[in-house]
Amino acid sequence: MSSPSNVAESPVTDRRELVEYIASGSKPRADWRIGTEHEKFGFRLDDLRPPTFDGDRGIEALLTGLTRFGWTPVQEHGRTIALTRDAASVTLEPAGQLELSGAPLENIHETCRETNQHLDEVKAVAQELQLGFLGMGFQPKWRRDEMPWMPKGRYKIMRDYMPKRGDLGLDMMTRTCTVQVNLDFSNEADMVKKFRVSLALQPIATALFADSPFTEGKPNGYLSYRSHIWTDTDPDRTGMLDFVFEDGFGFERYVDYLLDVPMYFSYRNGADGNKQYIDASGKSFRKFLRGELDVLPGALPTLRDWSDHMTTAFPEVRLKKYLEMRGADAGPWSRLCALPAFWVGLLYDDAALDAAWDLVKDFSLAERNALRDGVPRHALKLPFRGGTVRDLALEALKIAVAGLQRRARLNRHGADESRFLEPLIEFTDANETPAERKLALFHGEWGGNIDHVFREFAY
Repeated sequence: MSSPSNVAESPVTDRRELVEYIASGSKPRADWRIGTEHEKFGFRLDDLRPPTFDGDRGIEALLTGLTRFGWTPVQEHGRTIALTRDAASVTLEPAGQLELSGAPLENIHETCRETNQHLDEVKAVAQELQLGFLGMGFQPKWRRDEMPWMPKGRYKIMRDYMPKRGDLGLDMMTRTCTVQVNLDFSNEADMVKKFRVSLALQPIATALFADSPFTEGKPNGYLSYRSHIWTDTDPDRTGMLDFVFEDGFGFERYVDYLLDVPMYFSYRNGADGNKQYIDASGKSFRKFLRGELDVLPGALPTLRDWSDHMTTAFPEVRLKKYLEMRGADAGPWSRLCALPAFWVGLLYDDAALDAAWDLVKDFSLAERNALRDGVPRHALKLPFRGGTVRDLALEALKIAVAGLQRRARLNRHGADESRFLEPLIEFTDANETPAERKLALFHGEWGGNIDHVFREFAY
């Protein structure tokens, strides 16, 4: 989840400004970039419990330790709650899950170097604090009430509001981790095509990356429980966005959708002159646009308010000034590189994008939603049109490999980006997800003891 946006604070007086703000993300192909984000669970090496924010071994101590690598602290009420360096940031999810929001980079080789550097830096500091980090989609051991809360103003507001809209919203906040990639578009038509392809294929990414089969130390009946959680978080701001496939969809229609997503907050000066989060949970951004928000009488939203509000919608694919692919469970280093490779291969090559669209363009609304609803439990083995999701995954991976090979972004050894898809190809050929492999270990070598996952799969 994002920190406050760094955009203009001038008042917005017309809906068209909101449309233009998103449309301004359009870029020529030469300027397209890849922004990869991933979250991970911290744990104390002695008792495996998640670290609190405070204390000698807390998350703030970890953030402070990372400043030795050139990161600049970001503070809220005198506490370090994030870091920035160049165009990247390290932020905290509500229960202290550590997130790298990577810089916009030109190729997957650079993305992997960035990810590797980050994990090396985190490990160096974490070892001093006797902490470890684990990449999975859902916290495998600890109950919701055993998870700490970070002292960020927006999280308090969301924590109070979430239970009003779904039963699993607090689990989403405290016990999930994801990896996602942010990709550019050249114009409205390009955005629409990429949005439709990525929404239709997002369940395939969920299946390929499924890695959250445990809850509180036991199998939970799902392969991607993280994905299931989003189905009972908040129907106002989640889901498959069926309207994206309707004729006439574009920037304006997405703005109308966002205007109907209830607000969480506005970040602005309080009575004491300091920035603070104003609780606007459940309020209408349309009223805000008319200066009729009762918690801020007469105030108009700024582009910063709009940018912040855009981060509080959680569909399977999210549009900001770029498209965010949001369907994958977090995982180990190799899969952190595979996720951007998958989507870049499909979306950043014209022939691949055409082939991907041909693959999904006749999916019905019912089929798209059946895929989304079925893959959390069944992943690659979910039946689809006389076959299974595995068949779709094999075809999508074939398209992505060809797209990356045509991109021909080579490392110093002459290898292109398609090498990063090898873990996904191996899972799909074996018809076995990471979750299923962990379940086999749990029922076999681990003897039903989930603690092994922290030792064998930590970064």
